[in-house]
Amino acid sequence: MILSRAIKKIISVTIALALLCSIAGCGTPRPVKAEDRIFLDLSLEFLGKYELPATVFKDTPVGGLSALTYDKQKDRFYVLSDDRSRLAPARFYTIDLDIGQTDTGETGINNLTIEDVTFLTDEQGNTYPAGSIDPEGIALSPRKTLFISSEGDPSQNIAPFIGEFDLKTGQKKLNVPIPKRYLTDVTDEPQGIRNNLAFESLTINPTGLAELDPFRLFTATESALTQDELTEAEAKARIRLMHYGINPFGSPILVAEHLYLLAPASVETISNGLTELLALKEEGNFLSLERTFGFTGVGAKIFQVVVGNATDTSNISSLKENIDRVRPLKKKLLLDLKELGIYLDNLEGMTFGPQLPDGSRSLILVSDNNFNEEQLTQFLLFRLSK
Repeated sequence: MILSRAIKKIISVTIALALLCSIAGCGTPRPVKAEDRIFLDLSLEFLGKYELPATVFKDTPVGGLSALTYDKQKDRFYVLSDDRSRLAPARFYTIDLDIGQTDTGETGINNLTIEDVTFLTDEQGNTYPAGSIDPEGIALSPRKTLFISSEGDPSQNIAPFIGEFDLKTGQKKLNVPIPKRYLTDVTDEPQGIRNNLAFESLTINPTGLAELDPFRLFTATESALTQDELTEAEAKARIRLMHYGINPFGSPILVAEHLYLLAPASVETISNGLTELLALKEEGNFLSLERTFGFTGVGAKIFQVVVGNATDTSNISSLKENIDRVRPLKKKLLLDLKELGIYLDNLEGMTFGPQLPDGSRSLILVSDNNFNEEQLTQFLLFRLSK
């Protein structure tokens, strides 16, 4: 009799819990996918665009804007022109991008003001001769200098470089060592960067709090090196991403290199490449910008990229062969910009900007108009939410 009452009590409690769970919306927990554990929960919302009309500033044509970086302390952007010192000396601009509430009450870009232009110079303080530099990537460092990458020109035996430049004077202070496998060597097997497909991307992830603390610098080629190039049109280009440690003393050190697989493009595509990387504050996490150009226009996609347990490829001489044992960087599509329903130009630069009124972070993209009257210098504004 006592046992029977105990059983009835257990059954009653079970039924009560079941009813309570149904009211509260309980259920079987959603299985967590492995992908959900790897990638951050991010989303992008398009907020607006700004088109810069044809402009001349201090006798320089403002165009070819291929990269930008944000100075939080000054609330200013430094925007790099990829002019190869042909229309004016190689340079970057300081701009004020007025981001805030628009006339419609929504967040957007109200105006753009060019405040200054700074010419890049070598270690001796000389501007770069015409054709000797192809500036493509820019990143502001914690020590208030700019790191700038140049693609070089293998057809003219001009090597690529990554250099540290003084923010005020534009003079080069330091060279980041480039591994030999990235340099053209006509005496051995064909190797090195391909023309106009080198260090388009550049990003920095601070790892300390003080100005003199070490930090990390990342760059990648726009497409595969000569020794890694595949012949199949539909294949994913095998890109190398380099990770440097920058210390207050001594030369920068190459920490690792990883395989980045470029998303294959459609058959009508003429150009397809990785044009920008942006390090997130969460170590080992990035955003990447891939851009295509073809007979149907320009396309662009933003991916989330995670290092995870990616293989270090720095000791692999060629990625052209079987890479089944090579673990690439993991990628996840965050946004296909064609879905925005707006005209897209040659998007090449991407950076974080100021905090938005709701506390989220802004993300800004810029297009390179190639100094072509038929193209646009376009700034796109997004809200990055977690």
